[in-house]
Amino acid sequence: MSSSAHSLRPQPRRGLVLGKFMPPHAGHQYLVDFARHYVDQLAVVVGSLSTEPIPGDLRWQWMRDLFPQAEVLHLAQDLPQDPSEADDFWKQWREALLQILPWPVDFVFASETYGERLAQELGAEFIPVDLGRACLPVSGTLIREQPLKYWDFLPAVVRPYFLKRVCIFGPESTGKSTLAKRLATHYQTLAVPEYAQIVLQRQAGQICLEDISKIAQGQQASEQALALQANRVLFCDTDLLTTCLWSEELFGEVPEGIWQQARSQNYDLYLLCDIDVPWVDDAHRLRPQGRSTFLQSCQSLLEREGRPFDWISGSWEQRWQQARKALDAVLD
Repeated sequence: MSSSAHSLRPQPRRGLVLGKFMPPHAGHQYLVDFARHYVDQLAVVVGSLSTEPIPGDLRWQWMRDLFPQAEVLHLAQDLPQDPSEADDFWKQWREALLQILPWPVDFVFASETYGERLAQELGAEFIPVDLGRACLPVSGTLIREQPLKYWDFLPAVVRPYFLKRVCIFGPESTGKSTLAKRLATHYQTLAVPEYAQIVLQRQAGQICLEDISKIAQGQQASEQALALQANRVLFCDTDLLTTCLWSEELFGEVPEGIWQQARSQNYDLYLLCDIDVPWVDDAHRLRPQGRSTFLQSCQSLLEREGRPFDWISGSWEQRWQQARKALDAVLD
């Protein structure tokens, strides 16, 4: 091919979207998708400050997951956020962006009027998108203040960050699994099953100390996977604190690292199920005796770890009403 043919090849149209994306929401998705369909190459710059409530690295990773076709960059500099904060406000931003951008941009896309001045600074054309957010009336501030109210505006990858998590906690045969499933149905969401039951069923009810790490890893993976699909709240039939308690109960020790993993898990509420219901035997329950002692261990552990919990006791209907009341308080 001749050099003249190379010179006739049209140059790619290149664009820029700049934002905090704190968090990314449907309005941001519209903005970036609009820009992607307008240009051949798109750079998305996530600007963050060290003092902001949602870590910049996390927001950058969210945007990378959402837009693998774009060049997603992280501008982690404590730059001024308003022209009133610095006389050379626009100069600082221009220089910071030119250092990070992989190529000169032809277009700047924004849903706010600052985009026009930013485009001038970069020698580009401003393309406004949904100014005033008439198309998608949402903002990062509204979501941070009331994430459950604006849940439908959140991408799936962002939802686990704002998801409410409730753990059903306590000894065997206290209705934990039944309660978790019923709550999930009522609140139109999901319940994470107890992974230990899967291991026990597969191994004919027999486990050893080495299985505890497998159970902990499976429980954690199951919760993380279902968190992507849950609706506002996720119910967990158990957690890693329970795994630690059972490991100590059965083997007198806990494998290295499991306590650390358990303490890193955060739940908005624990529902501690009392033992004032009859024991129901099944092939995989381990301790028909000693429920009272195990319940005391459960309560002591929650108190020692500073976990918020409500007691669930009485008849099955009373337990259901108590759980509903506790959950409504959390969700409100």
